[in-house]
Amino acid sequence: MIGIIAGTGFYDLGFLGVAGEKTIKTAHGEAYAIYGKDFLFIPRHGRDRNTPSHMLNHKANISAFKQEGVTEIIALTSVGSMKKSMPPKSIIIPHDYMHLSGIPTFNDSRAVHITPDLDEELRKKIIAAAQKLKIRVTPRGVYLQTTGPRLETRAEISMFKNYADVVGMTMASEATLAKELGLKYAAISLVDNYAHGILDTPLDFTQVIKASAEQRGGLKMIIKELIEQGAEK
Repeated sequence: MIGIIAGTGFYDLGFLGVAGEKTIKTAHGEAYAIYGKDFLFIPRHGRDRNTPSHMLNHKANISAFKQEGVTEIIALTSVGSMKKSMPPKSIIIPHDYMHLSGIPTFNDSRAVHITPDLDEELRKKIIAAAQKLKIRVTPRGVYLQTTGPRLETRAEISMFKNYADVVGMTMASEATLAKELGLKYAAISLVDNYAHGILDTPLDFTQVIKASAEQRGGLKMIIKELIEQGAEK
């Protein structure tokens, strides 16, 4: 079964054939999920989609996937681009990530040292699905996670852009926890805006939300294709 986790702007799942919804109780709290025959979808910001990024219960969300028998997690993320070569509406399939503080772990009571990464096999499946659908994606990129809920300062972006391509507030935490539980995890990142300071114009978050809601068609097609491929196995 494929797991999907997404946030802002990706709530209409009628195209997937939704069967129902449920609350999954885990050792780390509850996770709200929507499910179909061949997928489990968790809105990372909760049932009401209003939990801020720095308050998300990543442990509950990821452990819920594990409990429900999910083996592959595809994350949909909204990001700011730190490179002019990756303009808004670009779709990035990150190959690596950076997360320098506040890193969650399931291993609070013992020393376990994983080597974090994004699953290459799953990344290739996503890229192949996009190519089949003739949807242009950028097959590599480094995602940098900040804490939120505020956006980044110009000075921060000026530094970050030397080491990463896009910036967001959620994916790296999920990827690390998924790796700890032995789950395959890869992400599809949609560029909604340039990060603060990349352009001279001020960054308006209301415009970010608007752009996010307008650009979901290609992502829906890719997700549907991947679920159908999984169902055929």
